This record gives sequence, C-alpha cells and structure tokens, in this order.
Amino acid sequence: MQDAACTDGPRVCIAAVEVSTMGRIGLALKILFNGNAARKAAQGLTAVSAPAPEHSAPSVSVPVRSEAVTLLAALQREARFVDFIQESIDGYNDAQVGAAVRGVHRGCRDALARMFELEPVLDQEEETSVHVTDPSSGRWRLTGNVGQSSGSVSGRLKHSGWRSSKCQVPDWSGTSDDADVVAPAEVEIT
Repeated sequence: MQDAACTDGPRVCIAAVEVSTMGRIGLALKILFNGNAARKAAQGLTAVSAPAPEHSAPSVSVPVRSEAVTLLAALQREARFVDFIQESIDGYNDAQVGAAVRGVHRGCRDALARMFELEPVLDQEEETSVHVTDPSSGRWRLTGNVGQSSGSVSGRLKHSGWRSSKCQVPDWSGTSDDADVVAPAEVEIT
C-alpha cells in the first residue's frame, strides 16, 4: 500500500510505502552498493518539504431519511397507525372497530397537531356560499360544473380544507441501513 503527500512550489513528493522485510533488505543493499541510489536516498532524507496544505475537516456523511417515512414512523409510534391500517378489520363488528379507532384517532390527532398545527384553509361553515377569485390557486379544488367556469367563480363550500402553519417533523438520527424502517421489530427477551 502506498500513500503519497505532494506539495506545490518546488515539487516534493514523499511516499510512504509498506515494504516487506526482504524488500527492506534489498533496498538497503541497493543503497549500499549503488552510488546513484545512495544519493537519491540521501536527498530524500534531507529534502525540506513544505507543510502539507490545510484541508477542511472531512465532512461526516449524515444519513438521509425521507420526512414522509419519519412522519409515518411518528404516527406508528404514537398511535399504532400502520398496525391499524394493515390489520384486516373484516372479522370485527362495528363496535370493536369503533373502540380500536378511538386510540388511533387520539394519537394521530395529537401527533399531527404537534408537528403541523393544522388549521382550515377557509374558516367558514360548510354548505355556505363562497366566492373564489383565483380558481387556479392550490387553495381550491373545484368540483361540479367546472368546465363552464372561467375567471372568478362562486359555489357551495363542501370542505374547508387544511393548511399547516408549521412543519416540525422530528429529527431522525438513525443509520442509513435503518432509513426505511417505520417501526422496528419488537422482540421480548425471556
């Protein structure tokens, strides 16, 4: 293996070479019996090299994880959301499903409120008349006789929509290998 450190100015290149014991003996004999090799070795040992150029600290690679996976992991951790969605509810009656939903609903609502502070896009009662001045805005989703409208339109509010006044998804500090883990496997040691 060979590492070389080179500097600018009078070009000096010093190489650190791993040499076997026999290789070192051979090199010593070459220096001892070859005048030209001896001069080169002496020059290498007495050469003044410029200090190595300063390098910035090596950047530490921070593992990357999708914020969507982090959000899903938070919903699973706090409300067992993924467990509930992945479970088949066909064999349960409505009362059993309703009882299970309460805990999931409460946990999801708390997590979303903490991370996003959700509020209505339009703070108005549903089924009231609404005047939309910019229908192309992402604030609106028009339904019904949409093809007949151009410019500003009026209609009935069917859903107030949601917007987030903040987005504070938890920081993730795992490894790259775990970036796609939504919930770790749980193992009880007995």
